[in-house]
Parts: sequence; structure tokens; C-alpha cells
Amino acid sequence: MPPGPFISPDPKVIALLDGKSFPVLFDVSKIEKKDLFTGTYMPSIDLTGGYRILSYLDPSEPKHAKLKQLIFFLLKSSAKRVIPEFEACYTELYDTLDKELAEKGKSSFQTVNDQAGFNFLCRAFFRSNPPDTKLGDDGPSLISKWVFFQLGPVLSLGLPKYVEELVIRTFPLPPFLVKKDYQRLYDFFYHSSGFVQDEAEKLGISREEVCHNLLFATCFNTFGGMKIFFPNMLKWISRAGVKLHTDLAQEIRSAIRSNGGKLTMAAMEQMPLMKSVVYEGLRIEPPVPSQYGRAKKDLLIESHDAVYQVKAGEMLYGYQPFATKDPKIFENPEEFVPNRFMGDDGERLLKHVLWSNGPETEDPTTANKQCAGKDFVVLVSRLFVVELFRRYDSFEIEVGKSPLGAAVTVTSLKRASF
Repeated sequence: MPPGPFISPDPKVIALLDGKSFPVLFDVSKIEKKDLFTGTYMPSIDLTGGYRILSYLDPSEPKHAKLKQLIFFLLKSSAKRVIPEFEACYTELYDTLDKELAEKGKSSFQTVNDQAGFNFLCRAFFRSNPPDTKLGDDGPSLISKWVFFQLGPVLSLGLPKYVEELVIRTFPLPPFLVKKDYQRLYDFFYHSSGFVQDEAEKLGISREEVCHNLLFATCFNTFGGMKIFFPNMLKWISRAGVKLHTDLAQEIRSAIRSNGGKLTMAAMEQMPLMKSVVYEGLRIEPPVPSQYGRAKKDLLIESHDAVYQVKAGEMLYGYQPFATKDPKIFENPEEFVPNRFMGDDGERLLKHVLWSNGPETEDPTTANKQCAGKDFVVLVSRLFVVELFRRYDSFEIEVGKSPLGAAVTVTSLKRASF
């Protein structure tokens, strides 16, 4: 796997190629997850304030449980703000799209989604609206630059291969080039997250360390996920056609109507097609497709048709779509099937949806490496689909390439007619 020497000490991995072998990566009794969040290399800790962040810690390390507990605390304390803040920020997003479409005939979804997503997360998690602070509207562009310095060695920028090999895959980019940008983000999070810092001190974690972790969890993990997944969802729903758009609009509006015109968690439970569409998006194109783990001991790993011996210390690599598009588990695995996860048979397949670094049927704990914000990500992805079809009957887009996710340009939005 890329990158090569000078960045990665050893690029060799053993790839897991089906849905039967892949889940060994979730078994922390067999697999160590230390310093391999990004793969066969670890970005400089100078990019994260000198700290090894939660994503790079193995559950056996003492700070793992405390830091993950603090992320759970943050999620719990923001629960009541999620739906109203999402509605507010994404109403703004759609207002902007409508205006740009009227003026220019098309609008870049990426730009408005980045701004709406970042503002929403800061308002929901920390009760702080970035445009009202020194950060202004700069958050998304600062984050993109900072993330590039971490993920550059495994991204493709569309440049000639030999140029990319030389520029981003041979030597690490020097962290001092983004130091000022990172400091601006850090200052915003430090001033906004006092209530989590207070909680951290009770657990023996310094205010600085938890702040670097909150910044990473918000900007890299969550914002990064929304930046990739929301445009991908638009792409798949758009390709599925107008009949799906109409069915979603009817289901969503009817459920909201029968809940007194308000969008609530209870209303969303009455939207089985919408829920299935979100799971199918997470199955067909998981936002983080690569997972790694180092064998703690000699292992025998089974695939559908063989058993393999893996030695202690060897690096295992899973490209998740090999598992979530496994034809022995999913019918028509390459197709986006909107109702795939509806009904009892559909629900039984959820254990094979693995986007959260674990099965959809299991929960994150302080003892595993499943995404702490698993339920939060599913919720905001559902809200995204709901807000779209509350407001529009149908839409049309153009899709281009982007280093992360799809570059979506909206060309038509048909306002709700019923």
C-alpha cells in the first residue's frame, strides 16, 4: 500500500478480500490498532499539538477509555440540539443553492455543504457559531489544508503519477506550514469547549489534550465524514431516479404530518425507506473505505473458501467495499438498491454494514475501536435525506472527481408540489 519509504517504514500488508475475513479487524483480542488509523504510516504528532489522538490509540492503552468516554459525554450533552441546529444550518444551505441556481443555473454543493456542516457541528456540540467568532467562515478551508497534510500520502490529486509520487508520497510535508492554520482552529475549540475540558480534568486528562482530541473528532472524523458522505448520498439518490425521489418525499412528508408537522426521532422511525436508503449509501460506498490492524499473535483467518496463516506482527488491510459488496452476502452487490434493508430480511443484513469500524448491529464502547459517533452519523445522514425531500420533489446533479468523495454540482431543484 502507498506510501513508500521515508514515510512508511514497511508498506507490505495482507489484504482481506471478502465479508467473512474482514471482521477480524474488529477483534481487539487478536488485532492491535496502535498508530495505524491512516494505514502503514502515522502523520507527525506536530499536526495534533504533540499528542497521539484517540484514533491512534489501541484500546489497551490507559487513555483510550477516558478519551472515548469524553466523546460520549460530548455527544450526550448535545443530543437535544442536533435536530434544530441541523434544520437551521441546512435550511440556510438550501436557500443558498436556490439563490445560486436562480442566478447562475448551477451551484457547487461541496462549498455550501462544507460551510453548513462545520457550522452545524460547532453549534450542536459547543453552542458556538463560527461566523460570530474570529474564525469566521474560514473553518472548512483551514481543515481541508490540515487534513491534506495528514492524508496526502494516500490521496490522489489527479496529477501525473510520477509528480504525485515525488511531491506527496516520498517525504512527509512539513507540519510548520499549517501551524498557524491549526492554531486558529485550536483557539476556537479551546474557547468553545470549556464544559468538556472541566469533565476531562475530573478524569485526569489535561484541558489541552482533550481540546486537541475534540478538534480532531469534530474536524477530521465527523466533518470529514459529512464532507465525503453527503455528496456521495446525493450521487446515489440522483442516479436511482425520480420514482425513488417521489417515494421518499411521500414517506417523509407523511410521517412528519402525522407527528404534528414536527420532525422528531419518532417521526424518523416511521420512515423505513429513508432509513434503508441511508444504510445502502453506507454499504455501497463507505466514507472511510480502508481499515488496518496488526496481528497480536499468530492467527488463522478464514475467508469463504480457504484458511490463511498470519504471523504475529504482520499488518492486515481491509478495503471495506470488498466486504460490503461481497456477492456471497449481498444480492446485486454493485447496484444501489434503495429498499435493501427494509423488512425482517433487510434488517438481518445490517450486521454486514461495517462503515463504523464494526457491524451496524453492535455499539461502540470504551473497549473497542468502533466509531464513537456511530449513532450520531446515522442520525445526521437521515436528517440530510429528510431535509432534502421535505423541501424538494426531485433534483438533478452533475458529478465530477474529487480527492475526497464526489464533486457534486446541483443543476436543478424542483420545489415541493405536495
